[in-house]
Amino acid sequence: MNINIRRFSASDLDFYNKIDSLLAWDSVSDTDVQASVSEIVNSVRARGDEALIEHTNRFDRRSVAHVSELEISKSEMQAAKSRVSSEIVLSLEAAAKRVRDYHEKQVQPSWQYQEDNGTVLGQKVTPLDRVGVYVPGGKAAYPSSVLMNVMPAKVAGVQDIIMVVPTPDGYVNDIVLAAADIAGVDRVFTVGGAQAVAALAYGTETVPKVDKIVGPGNIYVATAKKMVFGVVGIDMIAGPSEILVVCDGKTDPDWIAMDLFSQAEHDEDAQSILISPDQSFLDEVQRSMERLIDSQSRKDIILASLEGRGAFLHVDNMDQAVELANYVAAEHLELSVDNPEEWVDKIRHAGAIFMGRHTPEALGDYCAGPNHVLPTSGTARFSSPLGVYDFQKRSSLIYCSPEGASDLAKIASPLARGESLEAHALSAEYRIKESE
Repeated sequence: MNINIRRFSASDLDFYNKIDSLLAWDSVSDTDVQASVSEIVNSVRARGDEALIEHTNRFDRRSVAHVSELEISKSEMQAAKSRVSSEIVLSLEAAAKRVRDYHEKQVQPSWQYQEDNGTVLGQKVTPLDRVGVYVPGGKAAYPSSVLMNVMPAKVAGVQDIIMVVPTPDGYVNDIVLAAADIAGVDRVFTVGGAQAVAALAYGTETVPKVDKIVGPGNIYVATAKKMVFGVVGIDMIAGPSEILVVCDGKTDPDWIAMDLFSQAEHDEDAQSILISPDQSFLDEVQRSMERLIDSQSRKDIILASLEGRGAFLHVDNMDQAVELANYVAAEHLELSVDNPEEWVDKIRHAGAIFMGRHTPEALGDYCAGPNHVLPTSGTARFSSPLGVYDFQKRSSLIYCSPEGASDLAKIASPLARGESLEAHALSAEYRIKESE
């Protein structure tokens, strides 16, 4: 069947205007969503468990009578794990180990140094006390999200990890609970939406207040996270998933077609873009996509994504392809080329870089090791993947010896007086040694 995917050429006079239009994504919720979320968040903040039960029954079509029904016990998590096939459990355990091993390399220790006059300066790195992890629920659940959000928090030293997951119509996903058990989640509540975010941010009689909320969700979850930011920390406000494949034309076109499908099948707003200097290769990938599409169980979603937000971009050469990749600043960037090491140093903006023809983005989603929680919508220009550092905070350490205080006071005093802050200046001057 025909797939109507847009094609642009770098030789077009308005090429970058077309690219800007292609990439444009309005992640800001409309006024109706904001009003609804505000009402939900404020009601949970004011009425706690009562409001949490009320909204859960309404939005997830449940009939919860008491808040105790919303919590999944450790034994229930283990029972769910026992119902999952041994193949999936072993894969979850292997993935968890790989994710843990990778993130252990990110651990930053506290440090300090001493100056000649005895002054000690440094930094104390401390894990957050409690973190909330939001996991999408229902039949389209993502146990990989459990591992990717929980494992770096565990490596960072977070002692208390609270997971929330919606269970619409009471449907509990055993694989998600198995992942939670393997990752070491401390408590699980079957709540979702803006009400779950509010419960984590403000606490209720039953759900403990957390220091930071991480994990993906729909527009109501994203809007609620924006609303409570400042009361708690958040990871990011993520847009639709996206992949940018840069290919020199030498990779099997079926492989590239399926790499593009792998992002398009997430949802209709996901974005799949292919850049190549080889026009005939773009034609080959198109034919592969049209031949393979009927075999896909999520065919309708893939088609809507590719035809709505996908594109093939023809460039003059690989240098131009890399320049364009930096302009796009994609969440996932595949360098499906010979000797990718020669090009990776030229990449400045990307959430994750998949190097070579045998490194599909799908492996990164599950088990490669690096985190799959990545900046979207061009925010890779200034943001990074979720990591251990997101679950730690840093405190500056300053210790002044008498000699060090005297030396620093002589610098601080004139600066303070220059800012007309006399008490600052006097506070420093009191430390100047009298013999000087």
